[in-house]
Amino acid sequence: MFVEVKDPDAKVVLSRQYGSEGRFTFTSHTPGEHQICLHSNSTRLALFAGGKLRVHLDIQVGEHTNNYPEIAAKDKLTELQLRARQLLDQVEQIQKEQNYQRFREERFRMTSESTNQRVLWWSIAQTVILILTGIWQMRHLKSFFEAKKLV
Repeated sequence: MFVEVKDPDAKVVLSRQYGSEGRFTFTSHTPGEHQICLHSNSTRLALFAGGKLRVHLDIQVGEHTNNYPEIAAKDKLTELQLRARQLLDQVEQIQKEQNYQRFREERFRMTSESTNQRVLWWSIAQTVILILTGIWQMRHLKSFFEAKKLV
């Protein structure tokens, strides 16, 4: 299996060849939508001849990706220090989520205000067209009745 991961700027973050089984992890420093491309090494004929291809994709984002027992063993942390690190990571994750929600709210507000502005101008244009049509009809009927000498 060939795995290629691209960040939102289309820069390759990970490009690696794996065997029949494998795991991969990557850390992204750019927020946004990433592309994960998986290419099979087996031929198409093998797949059509009864071969099976199974892919299990488990994506973990944020502080859930940290292996805290491994971090504690590596950095020789006490239980209290490890718990403090977990709490700091959770606070950092909450801050990131709040910033993301603020960004979404700002984008939604801009979209709503733009739509509201367009609706306003559309209704003004409809009103102007309606008034102009009414004036034209009144003049046309007046000239029609004057031509028929009914007025």
